[in-house]
Amino acid sequence: MVPDVPAIHRRFDYWVPPDMAAQIRVGSRVRIDLHGRRVGAWVVEDDVPATAGVSVKSLALSSGHGPPPPLVALAEWAAWRWAGPLSSFLGTASPARVVRGEWPTTEGPAADSDRPTDVPPSPGGGSVSIVDEAIVDNGAVSVVRLAPGLDATLVVQELVHRTGPAGVLVLAPSHVRAAQLAARLRAAGVPVALMPGDWEQAAAGESMVVGTRTAAWAPLSRLRAAVVLDAHDEAYREERTPTWSAVDVVVERGRRDQATVVLVSACPPVALAEGARLVTTARAVERRGWPVVDVIDRSGDDPRTGLFSERLARALHQVLDRPGGRCVCILNRTGRVRLLACAQCGALARCTRCGGAVAQAEATAVLECRRCGETRPAVCAACDSTRLKSLRIGVTRATEELSALTAVDALEITGTSATVDGDGARLVVGTEAALHRVTRADLVAFLDIDQHLLAPRFGAGEETLALVARAARVVGPRDGGGKVLLQTRIPTHEVLQAALHADPSVVSEPERAVRETLGLPPFGALAMLRGPGAAAYADALAQVDGVTTSSHGPDRWLVRSADHPVMCDALASVARPAERVRVEVDPTDA
Repeated sequence: MVPDVPAIHRRFDYWVPPDMAAQIRVGSRVRIDLHGRRVGAWVVEDDVPATAGVSVKSLALSSGHGPPPPLVALAEWAAWRWAGPLSSFLGTASPARVVRGEWPTTEGPAADSDRPTDVPPSPGGGSVSIVDEAIVDNGAVSVVRLAPGLDATLVVQELVHRTGPAGVLVLAPSHVRAAQLAARLRAAGVPVALMPGDWEQAAAGESMVVGTRTAAWAPLSRLRAAVVLDAHDEAYREERTPTWSAVDVVVERGRRDQATVVLVSACPPVALAEGARLVTTARAVERRGWPVVDVIDRSGDDPRTGLFSERLARALHQVLDRPGGRCVCILNRTGRVRLLACAQCGALARCTRCGGAVAQAEATAVLECRRCGETRPAVCAACDSTRLKSLRIGVTRATEELSALTAVDALEITGTSATVDGDGARLVVGTEAALHRVTRADLVAFLDIDQHLLAPRFGAGEETLALVARAARVVGPRDGGGKVLLQTRIPTHEVLQAALHADPSVVSEPERAVRETLGLPPFGALAMLRGPGAAAYADALAQVDGVTTSSHGPDRWLVRSADHPVMCDALASVARPAERVRVEVDPTDA
């Protein structure tokens, strides 16, 4: 048994009372008596000889169904792959409520010769040729580069037409999109189990399974095929430790079950496409699937002219002056003003205690240090002037200024905003969270795209292109008349050129060369250690052959190796220190 206690990583032997025998199998959830208290656990192995000299206890209670046996084995692999407790993955693969009754009699989808004949009709069109190319060998991974304005649901429908719904798993990056996909498939006559609510229906193995990240652990005994929509999306990555990836879990399930895995992405990153079969549409079709992209070159503008260029102002007025016109402006900085300078002497507004930059506090004239929390009046510390000018404003101040500029009430949306219907406003200003709250707009403008391009981490370019692709989906395809505006001071950057020409390979080819040269994923493995115990753990890992470590700041260490097996074996074999340490395999901010 594996107890549902994160601090415990050991297995314990228990015997099954005769009255529970019909309810227990590998994967079952149970209750056990452990060290004087009753805790939850999972059965991970059966028919195990008792340890010599140990008195084996009886199970206390049955807590219903858990993951099927193949997922228990997959959870053990995931615990090794992302250096986390097995109980964490078993919990993700279990239903949110107690599920009892007969175990499903199916052991996975029927053989191809027994495939149901009442499959949904083929949607036809370009989806037929895409699926023809994507399905080559069982167990192989295909990456379909599909422009954001093209309908990926047609690819899913064509795949279900070929295989039948049983044993097919489809992941979407958001609950809204998963629900919309499930509704469309049901309308087309496809039986769909929408995770996590339809766990029992999914476990029965007769329906197609649709869900978000956690649906990668859907209780299918065997996969026939899997599709991951927007496979580049960060939503598939768990932020809490263990930092597992739903895309990697699905790929591993496909490898084990010899199932077809199709990863759909408008701009597949190098780590996703390396080693996979790349399927693309014709260039003319791909270009039609991207909207018109307008790059506003501000490299010659005086920095004191502010964030809003004349071309941006004209574009906003052109859309908002039309009845029903809707604009979305993206600025990924929260707050009012993030950087100030004295208008008289030019000195930056800095904290008098720690030296950090101070920002204007929300709804007040007080200056606040983001580093140490010190506050002081809005006065220059060098010359005592009260005249301060904004060098870098936040989204709150941008919302106020754009409302004044366009004479249209603007709605502010950030990641911390309450659930807001962005479609109810004509002008939305916010962080990238706004792109998830608005379903359709005529114009999406990135007020400072350089902030994303110059982010201090590997993969910043790929992440920026993915953000532009998200905006392109909101605007729609080229023939819809919408537009994406990118304000920049580096107009020749390959990411902007890729968006301008609707050609993601402009980014992927040089990115691959850089990653191969520097030994970055997928040509190497990384792990980030954080916390008081990071230094001690890094010192111990550095003693393992094939592993190197380097300090990246206080209590922050980067671990590198040639590949994941070496990295994961090292993390599993080296004992962790007593001090707290957070281990992130495949860190996103390295």
